[in-house]
Amino acid sequence: MKTVILCGGRGIRLQEETVRTPKPLLHIGGIPILCHIMQWYARYGLTDFVLPLGYMGNAIRDYFMCNGNADNISDEKNETITYQSQKFATPAWTISFCDTGENTGKGARIKKVAHLLNNERFMLTYGDGLANVNLHALLQHHTASQLTTTFTGIRTFSRYGMARFDAQDNIVAWEEKPLLPDFINGGFFVCEPELLDYLDTTPFCELEAQPMERLAAHGKLGMYRHTGAWQCMDTYRDYQYLNDLWSRGKAFWLRHAPC
Repeated sequence: MKTVILCGGRGIRLQEETVRTPKPLLHIGGIPILCHIMQWYARYGLTDFVLPLGYMGNAIRDYFMCNGNADNISDEKNETITYQSQKFATPAWTISFCDTGENTGKGARIKKVAHLLNNERFMLTYGDGLANVNLHALLQHHTASQLTTTFTGIRTFSRYGMARFDAQDNIVAWEEKPLLPDFINGGFFVCEPELLDYLDTTPFCELEAQPMERLAAHGKLGMYRHTGAWQCMDTYRDYQYLNDLWSRGKAFWLRHAPC
């Protein structure tokens, strides 16, 4: 099964770093976050990756060509390689690159790599989120649901204090940065080929907007509840936090073996 990792965005909220390095190549513990994500999938035997490239896409391609052992395999454009990591003791990865444009929505990026997916079920995630999701359990949940797309739902903590008040606006309770009640999209999708019918190649086709709304309206979207650890790298603060976890030996995406 192939795994698509969205890694073409500009990372505007991290522009302190992304002005010179694409976000998927920002290092956590000296290793690009993209490689950490790929290694998590590889631990479950998922080693066939499709990378839709955009902003500074050549830097991502060059990283894999120049770090580790990379060999081209039969491919007219030499855009599919086998890659052996020098950072992880892992089976070789197969990586297919596809230039999907610098200013392209995530839905359009997926549509543009459809020819690499062989009309088969595929995994999908973002190039800036880490989690200790049990991918075997996720896949089993999706298969049992018989739905078109399953995303991993996670609960996050508020970054702000939350106040409860009465009719006179008197504060009756205060909770600092509580766990929020609703689930959000944490990525780590399983998708049937039918998802591609909900996408198009127009630049503003975003996966999370109309396509997900239509899937939900048609009763074809499901959620897998993840109660473990998850952290995106959306801001510089997140970037620092992930590196702090690494430096303190608390990198949850390395410590938890798959079940």
